[in-house]
Amino acid sequence: MIEFGAAVKREFLLESGVAFLNHGSFGAAPSAVLEAAERWRQRMEANPDLFLREILPGELREAAAELARFVRARPDDVVFVDNATAGVNAVLRALELRARDEILATTHTYGAVRQAIRYVCDRTGAKLVEAQITLPVADAGILFSAVADRLSERTRLAVLDHVSSPTGLIFPVAELAALARARGAHVLIDGAHGPGQLELDVPALGADWYVGNCHKWLFAPRSCAFLWCREDSKRELHPLAISHHYGEGFTAEFDWTGTRDFSAWLAVVDALRFFDRLGAARVRAYNHDLVVTAASRIAEAWQTPLDAPAAMHGSMIALRLPPRLQAYGPPTRDTAGRLQSALLAEHRVAVAVMALGDALWARISGQIYNTPEDYEKLLSI
Repeated sequence: MIEFGAAVKREFLLESGVAFLNHGSFGAAPSAVLEAAERWRQRMEANPDLFLREILPGELREAAAELARFVRARPDDVVFVDNATAGVNAVLRALELRARDEILATTHTYGAVRQAIRYVCDRTGAKLVEAQITLPVADAGILFSAVADRLSERTRLAVLDHVSSPTGLIFPVAELAALARARGAHVLIDGAHGPGQLELDVPALGADWYVGNCHKWLFAPRSCAFLWCREDSKRELHPLAISHHYGEGFTAEFDWTGTRDFSAWLAVVDALRFFDRLGAARVRAYNHDLVVTAASRIAEAWQTPLDAPAAMHGSMIALRLPPRLQAYGPPTRDTAGRLQSALLAEHRVAVAVMALGDALWARISGQIYNTPEDYEKLLSI
């Protein structure tokens, strides 16, 4: 059995001397998976014509099938995209929106997703409606009510975070999806942080579409994500780059949008094997216990609140920064970015800093290469 902590860190290329508490932003792939991707690139370069024309189609569908099995979906309902944001954009572009239609999101919706919603609203006259999420949150019922109260007869799409990017809060997406669809709205679940962090049965969530990254919590190389679509929502869905297979069906269109490096998508099979070798339940339990224990200790030392009870999180949690760090500047995205850079440069700790409401918050991650000692650096800041 692979030992977590300092021992398994040797499986990664992480820089020595830095406490990486921000796996949630960009992930980190182990050397074995990066080497698998390189083998695919070398195989492709040995005979590009043969590989791209004759080998790739079958291998790509097999990789998609392996990923589909992992999320308990049908292979024909899963396609690869570069990242969750690309999948969200494809779904948003497929909508037939009119003036006064509404797209419902929350104040914790990922920034890039919010911008994509703004773009389609600007072009169609539709309106972005945001459910207010105020921290700290006492229980999941508050998340449900905040979203449910903003659903209206004009809601055409509800964009639901499975795991909130700013905080790591797990939303009751199945219950919210059922309510939204019962009221006539389509549902897109942004599961950027779902695969690997949560046990997934994507079809059972009841959404029309689900997007998920594989490079964060599933150990795949970057530029590897997927888009799941229920059968009756495929007709108008197309990739962002319309290419040769337009009109030939969901998988045909998304599998080939033009020449690209397919190695990250193909190496997802090796990422799944690595994850399986570690033990999925064991990984989730280690990460959760590590991060919530550390967050509780830090919050007590800082005398600041956590964003919500530990049970509402998987491998990420947010805590309000203490007054001495709030003094770094107003709670804006720019201030958060500058403080995050300063913490890395001056203290050698990689942690996400978020501007939420009227305060700055630190979102910390727990991953198998982390140890309790990594979080000690935050206690001394």
